[in-house]
Amino acid sequence: MPTPPPTGPLVTRDTLAEDLRALGVRPGETLLTHSSMKSLGWVCGSRAAVVRGLLDALGPDGTLVVPAQSGDLSDPALWSRPPVPEAWWDTIRAAMPGYDPATTPTLGVGVVPETVRTWPGALRSAHPQTSFAAIGPRAREITDGHATDCRLGERSPLARLEALGARVLLLGTGYDTCTCFHLAEYRVPAPRVRVGRPGPHGWETVTEVSIDSGCFGELGHDFERDRPVVRGTVGAAAARLFPLADAVAYAERWLALHRPREEDITHPGA
Repeated sequence: MPTPPPTGPLVTRDTLAEDLRALGVRPGETLLTHSSMKSLGWVCGSRAAVVRGLLDALGPDGTLVVPAQSGDLSDPALWSRPPVPEAWWDTIRAAMPGYDPATTPTLGVGVVPETVRTWPGALRSAHPQTSFAAIGPRAREITDGHATDCRLGERSPLARLEALGARVLLLGTGYDTCTCFHLAEYRVPAPRVRVGRPGPHGWETVTEVSIDSGCFGELGHDFERDRPVVRGTVGAAAARLFPLADAVAYAERWLALHRPREEDITHPGA
């Protein structure tokens, strides 16, 4: 049976940049981007063309930032997709390679962040599970100083992005991927959890704020209802553009009202 032809639309580096400019992406700004490659259509040049289109829209003075998470550097006891036999756990913990910003691949954030991570001149932050990668003149300012015991809080790139007036671009993704909402979780009462991971000297456990994106779809719906969000289409993808600081401030109020949580509870988990 012959392979059906692609359905399109045909997207190129130039049309992607044009669509981003029409949406409102400005030259020189700092943009935290969450993306779904497959939502765009048929992209000539694949993932590299998407990164080039984003950089073209931002111009030489703009900075592109993406989540570069590596959640597989975690305790195998918590793995569920798929789980591994309990008899393997100790061996996995002992053998798991430690985090290396230059070589540890991303996981679960899509092909565009992995392309940004390996882009010439890209920088990546230091947290072994929730790093960010950035390209542009503000990349070092954003990625430096990511504390290894602060996944997505005040000592992470999210707080730097907030201070710099960055905006968030959801490119074919929903609010469930909106990482900046996690910064609000650090500013409301939340449980503390013990997080296991490979460290520079073997397996280690650190105490972190519990993070949970399960309600972010509902949170995003209310945010978009109540606050200005630019909506449009880039290629075939539904796109949203909004100030990061606005989203974090809204999420702080929303989470305190809709998801009250106990503080200073320590239990196993991630």
